[in-house]
Amino acid sequence: MAERLTEAAIAEWLAGLNGWSAEGTTAITKTFRLKDHVAAVGLVMQVAVAAEVMNHHPEVAWVYNRVTFRLSTHDAGGVTELDLALAKRIEELAGGQG
Repeated sequence: MAERLTEAAIAEWLAGLNGWSAEGTTAITKTFRLKDHVAAVGLVMQVAVAAEVMNHHPEVAWVYNRVTFRLSTHDAGGVTELDLALAKRIEELAGGQG
């Protein structure tokens, strides 16, 4: 099982991820604003595939061109390196959008 990270460790990681914020040690989140509804759907689909490959699935809230990802490792009760790795992958897939 992955270990839950400290607030300091999470903050250090998030310094390198533009726009992500921490909910203490519970979760990390970011809302992406894309050009339109179709672009938002595309990002959600790409993240779904990446998450399946990683076997680590985010909470997703999607409204028209806005997609919010909330990442937490439920087994660990908070943020782990798995969440940070998925956040980094989401950033790659978003390609600077957001």
